[in-house]
This record gives sequence, structure tokens and C-alpha cells, in this order.
Amino acid sequence: MISEWSTAAGRTIRAVRGTSAPITYGLIALCFLLFALGPASGLTPAYGSGEVLAAAQRAYFRHWGVVPAELFGGPVHEALTPATALFVHGNWVHLLGNMLFLFVFGAMTEERMGHVEFTLFYAGCGYLALLGYAAANASSEQSLVGASGAISAVLGAFLYLFPRARVTSLLPFLLFLPMRFPAWVVLPFWVAVQWLAAAQASEGPGVAYLAHLVGFGLGFGYAWVRYGKRKGPKGGLGRAVAGDGRAKVKAAPAQASEGENQP
Repeated sequence: MISEWSTAAGRTIRAVRGTSAPITYGLIALCFLLFALGPASGLTPAYGSGEVLAAAQRAYFRHWGVVPAELFGGPVHEALTPATALFVHGNWVHLLGNMLFLFVFGAMTEERMGHVEFTLFYAGCGYLALLGYAAANASSEQSLVGASGAISAVLGAFLYLFPRARVTSLLPFLLFLPMRFPAWVVLPFWVAVQWLAAAQASEGPGVAYLAHLVGFGLGFGYAWVRYGKRKGPKGGLGRAVAGDGRAKVKAAPAQASEGENQP
């Protein structure tokens, strides 16, 4: 058994070393590391337990996350929080869901864009997605954390660049049976779900669906402008090379911890 685990671990390490998407996997590793070291994971005894741990979590989210009322009316350094919030997650389900989507859609997008461009794209769109949500809720005192705005931008770019890529999806109304659909079916459906949820969302702890929509629109728009005029099989929507993406579309987002919003 030990030798089998060692062999599997060795194969994984060699695969990561030889990957053409080091930024994607580096972001995933960094998010997991920061989450494990922070209070939300519950793995660090220094943060205490019970009410002490809950207070530490709220303080952590407020310090590193986006608080719209402070972003637009507070100190200048609050302008950095849309960047730091991209690496903070509210709970294990929040983290795992985001990293799954980044793992599935990030690698092909990074390979298409290149490492430097993908890094700037991810950070820039993620920052603007959180900024857009904060602007729409400028008086909110709730902290906003999570990488979903940036990952939604990756989904938007993926849809434009690889519309025919087959995506394995789990749909609740089909008894969660795994089915493969092209990205041009799965991702617009995901956007429609986010749109409906955003229309019903109220201010307060929960999922920041508006950040998802802003990020997706930014990502799709960027890919359209950046790659739309190129000719050839990689030139844009309808001419993209079909990939082999695999994703599990979440039926319902996880509830946020008290006092925070999750994009």
C-alpha cells in the first residue's frame, strides 16, 4: 500500500513539474497553503476554538477581505484588499469548489494565453470583479473574500477560446448523473444560474453572485478583444480547438460563514 502511494505521489510530482500551466497549479497550491495556515481551516491551534476562533475568523476576513464601506471611505491601503481577498476563503467547501473550477478551466486557458498574460489576466479581472461588487454595495459592512471573481473570468475566457471543449457536468434535475456537454452549453447555463441567484440575493452573508457575473463578463470580453481578430483554429468563438475539460457544476453554492460574503 505504501509503495502504491509513493508511486502515485511520484507520478503527480512529475506531472506538475512537466505541466505547461505552472501558474494555475501554483495558485491552487498557494490558496490551499494560506487557507490551512489561516483561522478558517480550523487546523491552527493558535487561533483557539469556539467563540475565540469565530472572532479570529471575522477579524481575519475583515483585515484581508474587501469591506465595501471601508474600501471607498477608508484609508488608502484598503485599495489593496480586492487583491488580497483573492487568496482568502471562508470554509473548506468554498475553497474546494473554487479550486476545482480553477483546476478544470485554468490550465487550458493559461496554455492558450501564456504564463505572464494569464497571471495579469487572473489578477486584474479578479480585482475588478471584487471592485465591481463593492461599488454596487458601497455601504455594506460585510467582508468579501474568495477567488471566484477571478475564476469566473477564467470561465468566461475559456468559453470564448474553447467553446467546443467537452465538460463533464453533474445536473441535479438529471439525478446527478455525469453527462458530457460542450462548454458553450455548460457555461452559459452556469451564468444563467448566477444571474437568477444574483437577482434574488440580499445584502448580508452569502455568495456574491454579482462578482461572478462581473468576472465572467470581463473574462469573455477580454478574450473576445484579445483573440477575436486572429485567424486559424485558435482564433475565437466557433473556431477554437476542442479540449477535454472536466468539471462538476455545483447545484447550489455553500453558505458563507457569518459576517462574510463569498465570491
